[in-house]
Amino acid sequence: MGTIIEEAQEGKVPPAVKAAAEREGLDPQALLQYIAHGSATVMVGGKRAVGIGRGFSAKVNVNIGISTVRSDLAAEVRKAAVAERYGADTLTDLSMGGNIREIRGAILRGTALPLTTVPIYQAVVDAGGIDYLDADIILDTLRRQAEEGVSSFVLHMTDEKTLEALRRSQRVLGVVSKGGSITAGYMLHTGCKNPFLEHFDEVMEIARKHEIVISLGNTMRGGSIVDGGDAAAAVERRQNIEIADRCHQHGVQVIVEGCGGHVRIDRIPLCVRLYKDASPYPLFVAGPLATDRAVGHDDIAGAVGASVAVSAGADYLCAITPAEHIGLPTEEEVKQGLIAFRIAAHIGDTVRRGSDDADAALSACRAELDWKGQIEQAIDPERLTALVPDSGPCSMCGDYCAIKIMREYLSRGD
Repeated sequence: MGTIIEEAQEGKVPPAVKAAAEREGLDPQALLQYIAHGSATVMVGGKRAVGIGRGFSAKVNVNIGISTVRSDLAAEVRKAAVAERYGADTLTDLSMGGNIREIRGAILRGTALPLTTVPIYQAVVDAGGIDYLDADIILDTLRRQAEEGVSSFVLHMTDEKTLEALRRSQRVLGVVSKGGSITAGYMLHTGCKNPFLEHFDEVMEIARKHEIVISLGNTMRGGSIVDGGDAAAAVERRQNIEIADRCHQHGVQVIVEGCGGHVRIDRIPLCVRLYKDASPYPLFVAGPLATDRAVGHDDIAGAVGASVAVSAGADYLCAITPAEHIGLPTEEEVKQGLIAFRIAAHIGDTVRRGSDDADAALSACRAELDWKGQIEQAIDPERLTALVPDSGPCSMCGDYCAIKIMREYLSRGD
């Protein structure tokens, strides 16, 4: 039995593709060409198959996980449950403290969502620091996580050319990718090549065996809107696309991360198109934050940038919470960031997919002052339920509701 890509190339509909298509009311047969070509992937994990890329709606990931400063397993499991309840498509565990395997196991047992990891995080923790890290530890981490049921790996493919371009850059914040910085730190300390490139065939073997989706990390994303789009980002973009081609040739599904971090809003469409015009693969965007000054409200700044990115063709978003740049989010902040990015994904999809049927359905209910119907069509029905009256117009307009006025006076002329 081949991988999902290989079955699609043979014209077969893998069960995961069928399940992902049915969740969105799509024809699985029509999606096969996209999966075979690599422009769509199906991430399988837990009890769910999630379609990402061409033909599918834009998806939203939620990050959870503990740090070396705060370690509360129960809190992270609750956050995962909140994310699932409020419509996250996938989860990513970024844990770097406590018993990482125990945390990941609890999350896998507690939700039905596919789970992504950044394996270099656990590898460096298990090694006791970058200075003690080696390729054997890194590869063993990949194997163990794959066996535990992880659905996707984020791997940062930084190489010597990328690092040289970074050295020549005039960035304010340098590298803000934690996984990218750890990988680069290992290379600089040991003088070795990137372990994921040096042992690429072994990585592919693990991914094939467990149907792991490889997400190629965006090490050179900008940490400020003045840092984006430099030579280092361009080198990484070209390299990640080349590596994505190699993954696809191995029958391994792949996502390219790019245009993330902080990007000035007028540059977001160009940044997305540079990726989408150069490769077919789904584009994962962390953010992008359209301003550096929204600290404490980065969910809003990120959702603004994300809606533009999806409109331009991005396929997969990483939700940002109000706690971004500050600390680990609370459960409420996870929900707040997720809802903001689900709104962004939907806004982008009205352009990307040319579909506004759901908006039209809600508007039809609004025209009839049908609050129940509006609740059913809302992205966050729970919040709307708590705010709306039982019947009649809203409390802002009361008796002078514009819809009622025009309906009444137009009808007098009939």
